[in-house]
Amino acid sequence: MSLKPGREFTQSRDRLASAPSVHYDAGMLVRTPPSGFIEPCLPSTAERPPSGPDWVHEIKHDGFRLMARRDPVGIRLLTRNGHDWTPRYPLIVQAVNTLKVRSCLIDGEAVACNERGLAVFDRLRYRRADGSVFLYAFDLLELNGKDLKREPFEVRKATLASLLRSCSSGVRLNEHLEHHDGAVVFRHACALGCEGIVSKRLGSRYRSGRTRDWLKFKNPAAPAVKRETEEDWSGGWR
Repeated sequence: MSLKPGREFTQSRDRLASAPSVHYDAGMLVRTPPSGFIEPCLPSTAERPPSGPDWVHEIKHDGFRLMARRDPVGIRLLTRNGHDWTPRYPLIVQAVNTLKVRSCLIDGEAVACNERGLAVFDRLRYRRADGSVFLYAFDLLELNGKDLKREPFEVRKATLASLLRSCSSGVRLNEHLEHHDGAVVFRHACALGCEGIVSKRLGSRYRSGRTRDWLKFKNPAAPAVKRETEEDWSGGWR
């Protein structure tokens, strides 16, 4: 009789190991985020994309929100809810490991793209392309022990661009567009089949939780919009 754990047991064990720790407090289940976890900044919805010189616009990719942390503990890939997904995406880990820094915390979107270069969520959801998933990086919260969250958005983004200049393909800069009319950028993003755009206010700090300094606009024809109307994604994957 074999006592070797079966596949289902092993998968369940791995899922439990990657979950944030919990404890009971006065009869209530309390979730404890992992060490080094920072709640991400979340964009708010608005009626129309902003215009003017105070805003820039980024493509919103259909993927999983992910933060890549490198520190003396090692490299960790943390989801929006604080789950450790480091084993899932080796290409991202390899890229972060090659950065010429002592430590960093990069905010971005993990994506799996099709042959057209368009992010396809189902390739992530059904674990069909874990080995080729890369991170579209759009913000830098820490660098070599320095907290950058109080720095203006454009300073953080320029520092990130410099950091990633010689990085391998596992982490790529999510470029922004400086256009006076956000609606024009949004229309082009929709025409390309993207999920939408996120408009970001120049001069803004990085704040955890929902903010009006980041505004999101989703392509009504994108698979993500249809998916959200059909399924309950309140668990916070995105």
